[in-house]
This record gives sequence, C-alpha cells and structure tokens, in this order.
Amino acid sequence: MNKFVVLNEEVSKALKENLPIVALESTIISHGMPYPQNVEMANKVEDIIRQNGAVPATIAIMEGKIKVGLDAEDLEILATAKDVAKVSRRDLAAVLSQKKLGATTVAATMICANLAKIKFFVTGGIGGVHKGYEEFMDVSADLEELAMTPVTVICAGAKSILDLPRTLEYLETKGVPVIGYQTDELPAFYTRKSGNPLNLRMDDVEEIAEFIKTKEGLGLSGGNLIVNPIPLEHELDQAYINSLIERAVEESVEQHVTGKDITPFLLARIVELSDGKSLEANLQLVYNNAKIGAQIALAHSRK
Repeated sequence: MNKFVVLNEEVSKALKENLPIVALESTIISHGMPYPQNVEMANKVEDIIRQNGAVPATIAIMEGKIKVGLDAEDLEILATAKDVAKVSRRDLAAVLSQKKLGATTVAATMICANLAKIKFFVTGGIGGVHKGYEEFMDVSADLEELAMTPVTVICAGAKSILDLPRTLEYLETKGVPVIGYQTDELPAFYTRKSGNPLNLRMDDVEEIAEFIKTKEGLGLSGGNLIVNPIPLEHELDQAYINSLIERAVEESVEQHVTGKDITPFLLARIVELSDGKSLEANLQLVYNNAKIGAQIALAHSRK
C-alpha cells in the first residue's frame, strides 16, 4: 500500500478478506451540496452500499494523507469547512505535501481508489467536455483519468451542463467502454435520456461483472464507465432543466467563472433557479448509483 494511503478499520478488514468495496468521492460533500444535506447524503449513500453487500470507502485528503474511509467527525469537517481544496490529478501532490484539507474529484478519487486496490467507484455524474470547447478548450480531467486508471465508475452519465456528444466522442477516442445499464442512450444526469446513443447496453449486474472480468483478463488498461439513469419518478422535465442550465451558463460567462470553479457555480445556481428540485434529483440519482454500484462490486467479487 502506498505510504500516503491510510485505511479505516472497516476498509482495511474488507481488503484483507477480499470483500467488495465501493469508493466514494468527497467533492460532492464539500462543493456539491449545501449543509446539512451533504452529510445526510454521505451517510445514506454509505448505508445503501452496505445494505447491498459491499463496503463503502469515502475518500478525502486530510493531514497529509489520503484517508480511505471516513468517520463521522471527518465528514462533518469536510461538510462545513470553508477552505476545502477541490483536488484533481494536478492538485493531489500539492495538497498532500502542504497538508491541506482536500476533497477528491472523480479523477482524484479514481487515483486514490486504485492506490488502495479498490476497483469500483460510485459518483453522481462525471465531468466532460464543456460547452464552448472550441473557444475555451475546457475538458474535465475525469475523461483522461478514465482512459488511464483501472477503476469502474458508476454514475448517472455526464453532468447535463456539458457538451454530451463531444464528451462521448472523447471517451470513444480514448477507448473507454461506456455501458448503459438498462438504457440505449447516455443519461443526462437530471434526465434519463439525452438523445446520444450508446454502443453498449447491459441489463443486469452479472453481465457487467463478467465484462469487467473479461477486460481484466485481456490486460486492457483504463477504466470503465457504467451509466445508470436517474429513476423515472425522480427525473426532471428535459426542456425545463435545459432552460435553467442555459441561463446558469450565460451567468457564468457574464461573471467570468472559469476552470474548476465553473461546475460548482453552475450546480449551485441550478439549485437556486429550480427552487431545490435539482438538488432532490441529484440526491436520488446518487442513491440509485450507490445501489447499482454495490451490486456490481458484489457480483464481481463472486467471480
């Protein structure tokens, strides 16, 4: 195990006993949701993973270490501190060496999970190619990490604030398998459909686990992306949410919001514009991803 990685007792025991483990990011706690919903969400996601036969491992940077598995005090600190760094690949070494408090993005969580020998990771939605790419060249590090790091990511698609066709094209270029779980097209985070067809569809977790085992057996590098649509009863109307996204994007341009600040800005603004409807949808899709992710990890461990 890498010298910077510290496991809590539950995760350490699970690794020794070859139990299924599911990694969880911490940026959704520190930057993605308001307090106290963020703590309630984090605890509920961990409970759902346990109920579905796997061990949760929320990851964050604390006191110069990568903590894999957080206790109640750690979660409270992440959820309430004002100076939490948003950590992607480029930031990881700096935040560790300077012993800062850091919350891991999708990319950083994949790196840390891989260091800890964890193969599965559940999140809300991945980053991708941002709208206006031809002007700003803004592409999330999540996509490059999926191309390099052997972790399977379960999510509700790419965040709908992004350029979804270009995001899929980028993943295809990098050779990242994108598997629709009971869907033929890429989910768009708040909605089940985006109009962007997928190359692969699988309808049960056993089939996905067998695919992952086969890819491992071939020695192919990089991760896998399992896209799991938000439950039907919780999805938002597509025209409604797209109009809010467009307004939030316009405001971000007017206010010159760029780089890693743009996603938290857009998500927070959409929560305001939707009177909290987008936050509730976000919570429900994360819970659904935790359920399916734990089931896939369990099925994989049985093989």
